[in-house]
Amino acid sequence: MTTTGASDVPPRSQAARRQTITEYVLEHSTATAAELAELTGVSLMTVHRDLDELARLGVLRKFRGGVSALPSSVFESSLDYRMGVNRAEKEAVAAAAAELVEPGMSIILDDSTTALALARLLVDAAPLTVVTNARRVEEVFAGVPQTRLIGLGGEYSHTHDSFLGVPCVAAIEALSVDMVLVSTSAVDAHTTYHQEQDVVLVKRAMLAAGSRKVLLMDASKTRRTALHRLCPVEEFDHLVVDDGVDRRLLAELRERTDVRVAKTAGARS
Repeated sequence: MTTTGASDVPPRSQAARRQTITEYVLEHSTATAAELAELTGVSLMTVHRDLDELARLGVLRKFRGGVSALPSSVFESSLDYRMGVNRAEKEAVAAAAAELVEPGMSIILDDSTTALALARLLVDAAPLTVVTNARRVEEVFAGVPQTRLIGLGGEYSHTHDSFLGVPCVAAIEALSVDMVLVSTSAVDAHTTYHQEQDVVLVKRAMLAAGSRKVLLMDASKTRRTALHRLCPVEEFDHLVVDDGVDRRLLAELRERTDVRVAKTAGARS
């Protein structure tokens, strides 16, 4: 039996190799440098250079001996990773949130994957005015008839594929909209959280700009905390969650705001 080693793997371009590494780690959640060297057919030194660059871009996160795509209480995972997890739950939450949006409204959508799922459902809800800092949300509405699209500029974040920073906050503070729909990375019975200060500042500005505030959360983000406090749950007019949220937590949340539970596909009646 012949064993295929790194020397037997055909060479590939740097970009293709890094894409292969990213896809492998996203699929397996974690990987060692040795695994990735075997996978790509390059030296450990080359793999470490690739991982350094991918970590710099916020695509993956390095730890001693390997790399991870998993979120933590301090760092959020990349957008591409987040788009691939809990998709059914996010789509259910987005569908329930879409019922809150009426034609003629002005709305803000943040750079969350749940807001992106919602954006795709609102294409036919025109006329709308849509404000967003998310590049992919902008792509959804670009060229849609009777939709006024306002893109928020700022410093581009590779991790979030969106715009953040002081210029973004300043642009939001000049606006006033009917409804703000945002998600965040963690919530407990009392408070919402996010790992990154820049993201928190932008979301706070968005919430301050809206007459009604809607929080979109799938069950995986509940009963968790992160490094930075965003705001208390009661500051939201509505909380939309999926049916995987613990009943006891739902009862606690309902003491603080209006909670709407979205039924995921395949859930029992």
